Amino acid sequence: MEATGGYEAKLAQCLYDNNFKVSVINPARIKGFSMSKLSRVKTDKADCKLIAYFCQAMQPDLWQPTPLHIQELQQWVRRLDSLIANKNQGNNRLDGTSDVVAINISTYIEFLDKQIKEIEELLSNHIKEHKDLNDKNKLLDSIPGIGEKTIGVILAFLTVENFDSGRQVAAFVGLNPKPRQSGSSVLGIGRISKTGNADLRKAFYMPAIVALRFNPIIKDFAERLSGVGKSRMVVVIAAMRKLLHIIYGALKNKTPFNENIKTI
Repeated sequence: MEATGGYEAKLAQCLYDNNFKVSVINPARIKGFSMSKLSRVKTDKADCKLIAYFCQAMQPDLWQPTPLHIQELQQWVRRLDSLIANKNQGNNRLDGTSDVVAINISTYIEFLDKQIKEIEELLSNHIKEHKDLNDKNKLLDSIPGIGEKTIGVILAFLTVENFDSGRQVAAFVGLNPKPRQSGSSVLGIGRISKTGNADLRKAFYMPAIVALRFNPIIKDFAERLSGVGKSRMVVVIAAMRKLLHIIYGALKNKTPFNENIKTI
């Protein structure tokens, strides 16, 4: 089946519980497969056939259910992210509004502040109540640049046991380089792929900015890049990727941050 933003989860779980083999596929892969087959018809029947042909040809990985305590953590993280976004929208709307409207918006922001504080506490307690999460939390907390909010996102959406290297983790998040070259005539500007977990990717920008100042490994790494003329944004993205490698190393080896240990 295609992933549909979470709506597929209950059906996948039901099939899995009844001993069916299930694969949940990124729709972009099916679309690409459709283009390769020069498909000209878009109907439910044609789509079913296409997905069946895709599975037969590509043998996609089987879906595995996420543990319930991780599912709950993901829901808390997304709820917190939603409330923070609403608060930011409210703050932006304060500019240029009348006093009466501003009072109403300020009351709403105060309510959001209480909700945010409550969910941050619930999220923290949830992590402490589960040994696997709490052990990883202590390791992540040792890394300069990584704060509580980022730790929650990492614990919710990144399972390092599924990867063999930091490069694989970077690709999973969508921070891997995407060169654009063909022969000697086409040499475009390289960018990151952005084909990966968006929840994780957007969570690493501010931690990277902090790490550029306070994380000795990333600070030294960034200075070397700046020294050879790399732009500020290239340095920040490289810092995000380096931070992922450090996180992978700490969690995979189950050791706290050590600036003298080479990242994987």
